[in-house]
Amino acid sequence: MNCRPRTAHRLRTATLLVMALLSSACSVAPPAQPELPFTLPGTFAAEPSSAFAATERWWAEFEDERLNRFVDTALRDNPGLTQAIARARIAEARVRSTGADALPQVGIGLNSTRQRQNLSGLGLSDLAGDMAILSNNHNAALDISWELDLWGRLSALSAAARADFLASGEQLRAMRQSVAAQITQLYFDVAHARAQVELSEHTVTALEEMARQINNRVRVGIASPADGMLADANLGSARAGLEQRREALAISVRQLEVLMGNYPAGSLQTAATLPDVPPAPTAGVPAQLLVRRPDVRAAELVLLGAGYQLGAARRSFLPSLSLTGSGGYSGSEFSELFNSSNLVWSIGGRIVQPIFQGGRLVAQVDIAEGQRDEMLNAYVETALNALAEVESRLAVESLLARREQVLDGSASAAEEAVRVSYNRYLQGIDPFLNVLESQQRALDGRSAHISARHARIENRIALHLALGGGFESDSPALLEVTPVAAGSLSTHPGEEPR
Repeated sequence: MNCRPRTAHRLRTATLLVMALLSSACSVAPPAQPELPFTLPGTFAAEPSSAFAATERWWAEFEDERLNRFVDTALRDNPGLTQAIARARIAEARVRSTGADALPQVGIGLNSTRQRQNLSGLGLSDLAGDMAILSNNHNAALDISWELDLWGRLSALSAAARADFLASGEQLRAMRQSVAAQITQLYFDVAHARAQVELSEHTVTALEEMARQINNRVRVGIASPADGMLADANLGSARAGLEQRREALAISVRQLEVLMGNYPAGSLQTAATLPDVPPAPTAGVPAQLLVRRPDVRAAELVLLGAGYQLGAARRSFLPSLSLTGSGGYSGSEFSELFNSSNLVWSIGGRIVQPIFQGGRLVAQVDIAEGQRDEMLNAYVETALNALAEVESRLAVESLLARREQVLDGSASAAEEAVRVSYNRYLQGIDPFLNVLESQQRALDGRSAHISARHARIENRIALHLALGGGFESDSPALLEVTPVAAGSLSTHPGEEPR
């Protein structure tokens, strides 16, 4: 028989037991700032030096009171946000539930029984015949049980629950930031769609007048019938484009209404034009970003909780000590139950040392180690994504501004070309095809300019969200959750549970 696997299993169990004994007085949690597998630069590459200035309500920089009201409404009524608040309350309740395991458990009981016992069942049938004994028993007792947390296992589990609660608070703050950004983005999506509809309406009006004039010229024989057909075809194409833009507007309005928690009736009113883009915010330094971003903070707290869970799993190899006590009264007559002569009590203790559980405890440690490693890599991934979002948004900020400027000049030139080409057509110098081409270029150019302004606003919203998204004053432990939790929870990631 090959005994090596069993020997290896016993050796591994003994090693884990020794590790648990040695670490019983030490912190089981990761450090406050986990090490990253890459070098963190002193400044962002896209913005070499700047000091971050927090802005609680960054969307107010667009100077649109209607937008401000929409964001406030969404922060109050958004269904996804109310779900996040409920999850934070659940996490807080788990903190209180887990912390209760380290306290004595006290219960009071009152019971009464009446029993009939046949003497024949005791082998006394020859003496007693069919006689039976009736007895009463009444008990009133106070029971106490308490598992002493000698090695800190229960404290580690309580600390893990606290870390999860604080992580849920950070996730709630991230959700608030996301909702504010989504409302702002959808608001300007609607404004962009309205601006495109307005451009198409103006284009259709101009083309209707042009088609009328061309068809009048056809009727008097000044223009060829083909010019009238081309003018009508161009007008029909513009009308189809207008309906397409109205379709996009209807969808955007309803998306905004749903995000605000309203019925998607398509009746919400927004601005009809896009605002000027305000000055860009300063980014600060990468190290500050990792401390400021709620998703990174949440990932760090989840990692912290996984470290505490690992510590609790390792300490499950150590003996557990439980104390029990009971005191009360017991008697056969309820009216005399609380006489001093009926007083009963008991005190007991129990020590249990795990010896063999089929590898269950070792498997639990392996699971906890795997979860800790998974959360560590999730933290690294979250930090990298946060840094990449800021670098990307900073990098394209100036590019989008120059793009908008160039497209504005191009659209203005195309609009002037429409006027010149039409006058030259009326004078018989240029064919009508030149007019159609200049009209299409003017429409496409001005539409592209509006979209470029919209792209700048979208990038600015994403930059604000990437930098932290506001709500800096919100404490992770105080986000519309029971206030008592704020003062009772430690937020120091490296603190050993007590």
